[in-house]
Amino acid sequence: MSDAHDDSADVTRPSADGLRTPIVAVLGHVDHGKTSLLDRIRGSAVSEGESGAITQHIGATAVPLETISGIAGELVDPDDFDLPGLLFIDTPGHHSFTTLRSRGGALADIAVLVIDVNDGFQPQTEEAVEILKRTGTPFVVAANKVDTVPGWNPQPETPIQASMDAQSDRARSDLEEKVYELIGDLSDAGFSADFYWRVQNFQRNIGVVPVSAETGEGVADLLTVMMGLSQRYMKEEMEIDVTGPGAGTVLEVKDERGFGATLDVVLYDGTVREGDTIVVGGEEGAIVTEVRALLRPRPLAEIRTEKEFEQVPELAAAAGIKIAAPDLDRAMAGAPVRVAREENVDEVIAEVEQEIAQIEVETADEGVVVKADTLGSLEAIASALQEAEIPILRAEVGDVAPRDVAIAETAHEETNEVILGFNVDVLADAEDELEESSVQLFSHDVIYQLVEDYEEYVAEIERAQQETVLDKIVRPARFRILQDHTFRQNDPAVVGVEIVSGTVQNNRNVVKFDGDDPERVGELSGIQEQGDDVEEARAGNRVSVAIDGPTVGRGIEEGDELWIELPEKHAKILEQELTEEITADEREALKAYVEKQRSGDPFWGK
Repeated sequence: MSDAHDDSADVTRPSADGLRTPIVAVLGHVDHGKTSLLDRIRGSAVSEGESGAITQHIGATAVPLETISGIAGELVDPDDFDLPGLLFIDTPGHHSFTTLRSRGGALADIAVLVIDVNDGFQPQTEEAVEILKRTGTPFVVAANKVDTVPGWNPQPETPIQASMDAQSDRARSDLEEKVYELIGDLSDAGFSADFYWRVQNFQRNIGVVPVSAETGEGVADLLTVMMGLSQRYMKEEMEIDVTGPGAGTVLEVKDERGFGATLDVVLYDGTVREGDTIVVGGEEGAIVTEVRALLRPRPLAEIRTEKEFEQVPELAAAAGIKIAAPDLDRAMAGAPVRVAREENVDEVIAEVEQEIAQIEVETADEGVVVKADTLGSLEAIASALQEAEIPILRAEVGDVAPRDVAIAETAHEETNEVILGFNVDVLADAEDELEESSVQLFSHDVIYQLVEDYEEYVAEIERAQQETVLDKIVRPARFRILQDHTFRQNDPAVVGVEIVSGTVQNNRNVVKFDGDDPERVGELSGIQEQGDDVEEARAGNRVSVAIDGPTVGRGIEEGDELWIELPEKHAKILEQELTEEITADEREALKAYVEKQRSGDPFWGK
């Protein structure tokens, strides 16, 4: 077995004609098999005796062309390809895929969207598709878990069409039905898709590859499609000057024993060396520092659990590497990293700051505070909030800190006393501040869910506010005195009435219209329904009411139509703000009352 870090076999080295490895993001909903698929690719390489060529990187796995050819068999002829292989980003968490950036675009050159063929589209699938659409990242769909289709007869490590041919008609039909459901979901999202072998133009249509991370079925096809797409459509983009200054993107900022704060970086251009001056995007501006050490995992170790690193003097794109250097504590995930020469440090600083400035988050004088784990995800959530018309007061990368709470507390509106956290932690002292403040924290690792949670909160507040206003506002009502239902003529007059529309409330003024002019006739001092005192009566009910002021026969008559008197300000609020909060018959009473008033004064209640 060859040494995984023998430079002669290292896929991170560009090919002889200066073509780097395409960077592949693997994304999808939680539990749909992203990690299992990568593990299967690694495992297939081991079973092919190619494990030595698989190079573990920081946050990435490099698979050379020879290994892909070994796994794919007759599907891939190495002589047909110039590109050296594929570099899969395998940082845990769906958020890292295209929320990471390089020179204003997505860090990944191409993506694999993993979808459980049984579950179909799920929240994070939809979110991934939206970000892929926004960034314009080419992608293929891995329709995973075909081995769980009822009646499926596994054909381990077999190309998917041969595997499908070996299935019963029922199992094959079931799989096709499930895949076409996915194709329908992709169509709804604005993408034309089909089984990959039916796709003529991969620039116009999305190829769907049925796979099983469990059995290896279809994995050869997936690698073949990825290599074919990269070779055919991305060759020019893969051309780099290997001797040029390195350029990359920060995956994560981590503390490592013996090194302090370090950067996990995906390098996509040039070379980085020990001793190089680098410029990194930071929370308080560009950080200029010197590379003390370049670290990568020991051979064939699983990157997410690997604690042992080896030091290397230099590394060329495309690669994942850990950079140890002073003053990296305030570096930002998703920020650019650039190697600078002595003569152009100021120019590189300007480039880094310009790239960060490109991530425009429109802020307002009043709005919510947003914290996100990377620059790319900050941009994605800001875009979602803008679409939902939610104003942002401040938006930053990093965990929730006490000053975020202090800023959120300055909001004038209760709905803006809020921090929205995407995939971030809350610092201990910020937790204390939150408990003592009226600031609400919402956090989630699915952007649309975070936005939905906040919108529900705002809706609850608005409902409560409207209920408070409604409690204080006079409700519109029209009612008629019934014939032969005078129980007392005056002091107070007590009559039987029928509520025609609206809500009659006690202690309200009563008016009668003489033409278009309302004349106040008295005030309700009691309502009885079937002998019981009540505070209000609704449309359709017959009740007896006591009215202080008039005398039946003088002022009011049996058969008269009476109204609850609406103050002009109340009518305006009901018509302009609370129309949806009152009942249909109250709206009817309001409309009729307002029309009568406006026939005399067109601007009444406006």
